[in-house]
Parts: sequence; C-alpha cells; structure tokens
Amino acid sequence: MSGLTRRGRARAQLGILLGPVSLFLSIFLAGPLIIMMIYSFLAPGLYGGVEWTFYPHNFGRILGFADPEFEIYDPVYISIFFRSLRIAVTTVLITLLICYPAAFQISRLSDRWKAFALFLITLPFFASLIVRLFIWILILKKTGFINTALESLGWIDHPLEMIYTDGAVILGMVYIFIPFMFLPVYASVEKLDWTLVRASQDLGANGFQTFWRVIFPLTLPGVAGGSIIVFIPALGNFVVPAVLGGAKSLMLGNLIEQQFLAARNWPFGAALSMLVMAIVLILLFIYIHHETRRDDDAPAAG
Repeated sequence: MSGLTRRGRARAQLGILLGPVSLFLSIFLAGPLIIMMIYSFLAPGLYGGVEWTFYPHNFGRILGFADPEFEIYDPVYISIFFRSLRIAVTTVLITLLICYPAAFQISRLSDRWKAFALFLITLPFFASLIVRLFIWILILKKTGFINTALESLGWIDHPLEMIYTDGAVILGMVYIFIPFMFLPVYASVEKLDWTLVRASQDLGANGFQTFWRVIFPLTLPGVAGGSIIVFIPALGNFVVPAVLGGAKSLMLGNLIEQQFLAARNWPFGAALSMLVMAIVLILLFIYIHHETRRDDDAPAAG
C-alpha cells in the first residue's frame, strides 16, 4: 500500500508540474493548428477571409485537382514545393558534411579548447538574424566584397551574379543552421565508444569499413536528429529566401506569407501550411519509430 501511495503521490506531483505546460501548449499550439486545418478545407472569401463552405480544392491547387469551374491547375505551386524540398535537403547535406568531421576534431581537443570551440559555434545565436543576413548581402552583391576583390585582381571582367539566386539562399541557410546540426552530431560523437573502433581495427577492418560499420551506426542518432532539426525550419523558412533570394527564389515559407498577407487567401495559405506540417509529422514519425526500434533491439544485442 505504501508503494502504491508513493506512486500515486509521484503521479499527482508530476500532473501538477506538467499541467500548466500542457494547458499552455494545448491552447497556443494545438488550438491554432486545429484552426489552420479547418481553414484549409474552406472556400476563400471574395475580399479576403473565408466562406464557411467545404472546399477541398485548396490542396488541389498544389497537387493537381484544382477547381475546374473557377481556375486552371498551375504547376508553379508544385514547382515551388519541390524547389523548397531541394534547397532544404541540400542544406541538410552541406551542414552535415561540415559538422560531422568538425565534431570529431573538436571532441579530441582538451577540455579548455573544447569549451572555447563550442562557444564559437554557438556565438551566432547572440547576434540578430537579420543583421547576419544583410552582411551576406554586402559580401555577395555586384559591388560587394567578393566581386570587388576578384575585379581588382583581374580574375573577372564583369561582376558575378551571386545574390538573389538559389545558391545564395543555400549559403544563407547553411550559415544559419550549422549550430543546429553540429550540437546533436557532437553529442553522439562524445558518447562514441572508441573501444569498439579499436576492436574493429584489431579484427582487420580498414578505415572505411570501421567508419561504415562501427562509427557511423553509433553516431546515426545524432545525424538523424540534426538532419530533422535542420530540415524542418529550412523547409518553411521565409526570412533567408526573402533577403538573399528575392523574387527569383520563392520558397514555401514565402508563398505562405504572401497568401496570408498580400493575396489574403487564407484557405490556400492554410493548405500550404498543412502540407508542410504533414511532411514534418511524417519525418518525426519515422525518426521516433526508428529510435523506438533501436531501443527495443538494444537489450537483445547486448
């Protein structure tokens, strides 16, 4: 009885502690998402807002079954969707290629230099995002630092078109999201059991085999976590494309912003938001399912 009483008290204390947080998230996170989902199936109003009639063709404008009575399917929306996916995936791959070897190098430093390196990596968080992006404008524009330096050296005759391109957007994304990729990867590298690496080498495995069969599987949770943390905000980001991409590099985040603020087509903006949320939820489900299976298999492997 005393054990059950202690367990009941612990649950009551946990409920008291988590109750306010759960209530806050239910009201200000789940509530807006439910409203957004409802709006995505309503008809757009003539002068903005919504009409309370069921209208599934908001998703049809993206996926190919637009309302034939009022509009023609325009593939521009699906092309923006795939461009956003491509830029987000490219951002994930580049940040991973930069952060993965860097995590191993920093993990081998002394504690003093390790703390200093981690401070430098998190240092961009202390500066405004807009200020950091406008610095890249000064570097990449036609009269910017790079073009001026190359022209003064005689390497180019005309300024290079670097700003307002997909490349500039990817560069800005990588610059912003490197800390988000590095920290989960570094956490996995720090927990790496180097005795398994040495055992693999003693058993005759070469460098590639050791990396692919021992090191990479052990650090995969950090790689997967960092990839999801980078991919999700990169897919829906609208600040970087607006500043470094302009009108030439429109992404889903910019399209959603335009639909809500400029076009005042709230149902279509809600449908785009739900599409992004669906991708996010699918990725999170895959990640959680993989982690759950890995945890279940761990005792059997031991």
